[in-house]
Amino acid sequence: MFTTTFSKPATDRIPHDLFTAISDLKQELNAVILAHYYQDADIQDIADYIGDSLGLSRKAANTDAEVIVFAGVHFMAETAKILNPDKLVLLPDLNAGCSLADSCPPDKFAEFKAAHPDHLVISYINCTAEIKALSDIICTSSNAVQIVRQIPADQPIIFAPDRNLGKYVIEQTGRDMVLWDGSCMVHETFSEKKMVQLKMEHPEAEAIAHPECEPSVLRHASYIGSTTALLNYVQQSQSQSFIVATEPGILHQMQKSAPDKIYIPAPPLNNCACNECPHMRLNTLEKLYLCMKNRTPEITLPEATRIAALKPIQRMLEMSA
Repeated sequence: MFTTTFSKPATDRIPHDLFTAISDLKQELNAVILAHYYQDADIQDIADYIGDSLGLSRKAANTDAEVIVFAGVHFMAETAKILNPDKLVLLPDLNAGCSLADSCPPDKFAEFKAAHPDHLVISYINCTAEIKALSDIICTSSNAVQIVRQIPADQPIIFAPDRNLGKYVIEQTGRDMVLWDGSCMVHETFSEKKMVQLKMEHPEAEAIAHPECEPSVLRHASYIGSTTALLNYVQQSQSQSFIVATEPGILHQMQKSAPDKIYIPAPPLNNCACNECPHMRLNTLEKLYLCMKNRTPEITLPEATRIAALKPIQRMLEMSA
């Protein structure tokens, strides 16, 4: 649940030099700016830390800043608040949601869980605080396989909410898990047909993919991993060009870390920008400045929900240390 209190209208004039203005506000507020790899390049460049969900969770858990400005989406800012109840957590645009999180309504998932009373619930971090509160362990795409492998073989598992990541984990671990039928609208847009065509056009390019993609796309990838894993891979690989099947925001960091290589974004089903997350892109540098200037929108959570959601996140951090 997200609430926001506007103490005054956000009518401030936008400074000409936003980078300097944001840096000044960061010092004034003792703030840290955390950004996901899928944010616009300008936001990535002003952030103190850029990462995937696991890295951002660890950073949020250990920050000494008094204010956390989360350039990401709802569930990420919620996670920061779960870990930091006494800190001000800001999200530049409160409408920056997540199609995957939305695909798992808490009331329906509670019924699903009740129908499998003996199952341990492992939920992908791309879910709401209410779903986290109904879970036993949280995971990310970085550590899902690692965490499932630590669960006793005779323990039945529900994996939610991403069916594609769940299928990938099943393939990697051999575990027979019950999957919630959710998915990410961005990672489902990638076309197997177009991926094959692109590989034919660029036979020298290595195809890499995020495990939220459908199995039909993943089978054409020579490497599958989280956004951080994909970034690390292109730096270490001997290949000089890559077809990248994930949200194209990661290409900015790939180009910065290995500028001599070529990065080709995997094509969506149609000739559109559907491979860009519309929720992530709601955040802009201007909104980042205004949220810090006005200290709103602020993320708040009911304390009972926060405490219940904290336990499975802590288990994740312990199991992926």
